[in-house]
Amino acid sequence: MTGAIHFDQVRLPASAQALRREVRAFLADEIAAGTFDPRRGVASAVFHPEFSRKVGARGWIGMTWPRRYGGGERSFLERYVVTEEFRVANAPVGLHFTADRQSGPMLLRHGSERLKAEILPRITRGECCFCIGMSEPGSGSDLFAASTRAGRCDGGWRVTGTKVWTTAAHRADYMIGLFRTSPRTAADRRHGLTQFLVDMRAPGITVTPIRDMSGRREFDEVVFDDAFVPDEHVLGEIDLAWKQATSELAYERSGPERFLETSYLLFELVRVLGDRPDVRAAEGIGRLVAQLHALRRMSVSVAGMLEAGQEPTLEGSIVKDLGTTWQQTLPPRARDLTAFLDPAAPGREVFDALLDYATLAAPKLTIQGGTTEILRGIIARGLGLR
Repeated sequence: MTGAIHFDQVRLPASAQALRREVRAFLADEIAAGTFDPRRGVASAVFHPEFSRKVGARGWIGMTWPRRYGGGERSFLERYVVTEEFRVANAPVGLHFTADRQSGPMLLRHGSERLKAEILPRITRGECCFCIGMSEPGSGSDLFAASTRAGRCDGGWRVTGTKVWTTAAHRADYMIGLFRTSPRTAADRRHGLTQFLVDMRAPGITVTPIRDMSGRREFDEVVFDDAFVPDEHVLGEIDLAWKQATSELAYERSGPERFLETSYLLFELVRVLGDRPDVRAAEGIGRLVAQLHALRRMSVSVAGMLEAGQEPTLEGSIVKDLGTTWQQTLPPRARDLTAFLDPAAPGREVFDALLDYATLAAPKLTIQGGTTEILRGIIARGLGLR
């Protein structure tokens, strides 16, 4: 059964390591200039249009895409390095990240030539923001139970229904939405779903904020009330989008952002414990770092498989599941390891503030990219267990 899971032994090439040095120098300059603060950026807005434009000018958005659409025709492993360095630095990449990670590749595969020529260069310049319309109030991460309806009309489709947990919908220019265009069949519950490119400024779309326990607005509810989507905005095959959606999730679930979103707390934990931690603290940090290293090796492997033209959906689900578990375990473990630390220790105030924030933010990580239950169902199916 284990033959269904395969993580290639992938190492980052010299070109990726050289790029890492270039990215670190760029980030150091931006931090020195006051563009963002790595230790405070985690709890502040992650949308920074000027920063995204600078990243685009460097050629670090759409890195793997064809040059004719503004891309760099570079490798997935080079893109991995950029993502990793930006995530570790808490760089404000929110405006372009979703478009770069998954929406752009979906347009490349399934969009019309006019849409690709019009939208992809805007993404690579850091000027275009995307959101993903998959989860719904009655179905959560069970994509095949989606009920938001797209019905045919003159020149296109009319959409009615609700999407939920939609990251940055209030800022997005476009959504790639998964809508029901036909009833599912008894033989195939995946049938009847189609993907659409939705202009988020179109009439009939209402966006309402959903705030997490920290007070931040990352998620939104999106209600469609007879919103019009033109025929040209259909992406791929009508009624058979489940193939596309599952492929898209390999991009969404496997990157370093799936286990580095709370890494700031690990770094701060190391700082506050100092260079001479006691045996208990040293052992605790060692375990956390070892687990993080294993996650990183798996994520690099998936990037290598994407580079080879594979669709590692199962492996991506494993990275997301284990990464979420690690990130949600980190705050209570950090609290435990500092339980006997002097409240007046250097850096304790900053650590406590980040720990409080991470504790409140950690639950939402389950929602991003698919719940644990759904992911483990995918993994079980891949292993032939269900």
